[in-house]
Amino acid sequence: MLSRTADHLYWMARYIERAENMARVLDVTYRMSLVANSAYDEAARWKPPVQIADDVEAFEKNYSGYTAVNVIRFMALDERNPSSIVSALGSARENARAVRVAMSSEMWETVNALWLELRQRIRHGLHEADISEFCDWVKSRSHLFRGVTFGTMLRDDSYKFVRLGSFVERADNTARLLDAKYQLLLPTVEAPGGQVDYYEWSSLLRSVSAFEAYQKVFRDTIEPWKVAELLVLRDDMPRSLHACYDELAPILEQLCRLRGRECLRLAGENHARLHYGRMADIFNIGLHEFLQDFILRNNALGAEIQRAFLNGPE
Repeated sequence: MLSRTADHLYWMARYIERAENMARVLDVTYRMSLVANSAYDEAARWKPPVQIADDVEAFEKNYSGYTAVNVIRFMALDERNPSSIVSALGSARENARAVRVAMSSEMWETVNALWLELRQRIRHGLHEADISEFCDWVKSRSHLFRGVTFGTMLRDDSYKFVRLGSFVERADNTARLLDAKYQLLLPTVEAPGGQVDYYEWSSLLRSVSAFEAYQKVFRDTIEPWKVAELLVLRDDMPRSLHACYDELAPILEQLCRLRGRECLRLAGENHARLHYGRMADIFNIGLHEFLQDFILRNNALGAEIQRAFLNGPE
């Protein structure tokens, strides 16, 4: 398989996953902003999405303040921001167009239709009141792409690189979302278990489609440390860090038979930390420190995949 083909497929999947995750972040931020809570002003509410995307410098260069209007425009519509939904989906479409013969026709039609419909939707801008419906649309189209991929693509190396891109990106975004939101929500002035506290933590769970899963697993009121456990160590939660590496490790084991052994080592190391880790030990280290270290390790894996297999820059 040509490295440039693998590169396009890998990044197509990453960009679609990134767009979905940006939609999830924007949606939960908007829903939290509707909760009356004097502990946080508008800037405190709307800065975390920019921090999650690691785009603070770019945002502050082009916008005057962290308002709902500015952050929604930056994260959803601003083509100068490579992490925005528009930029991510545009890049996904360009990567898909370059390797149409390497995937099923249904996959290309799904990505192309997604891009064309997006251009229609944003022609007149995006109002704050429409953000939840727009984010739901982005998420549903991402789900459609994954379903079409799973249902129509030959299980060859092309399929493996699509899956690889999805899970590297998902692990990164889950860690960033949990880190930013945990720091914002943990020192709340309201007593734990209060109405605002419950609504905000439930919104965080809904942002990763984990609210019902939490209820089934813990059958209890929502508690911050249990939310962290669900999204870090539970291997049966699809968007958890552990679940992502349960998928990544065997894919790399198949791809690294002749090359890329360092990729396999990095993935195995990260997987072991999640598979054998305990929340008590993670909290002793500090959840923020653990997640920051995980993000660095996951980025190192992405860079090594780029170096060993792909055509693009690291």
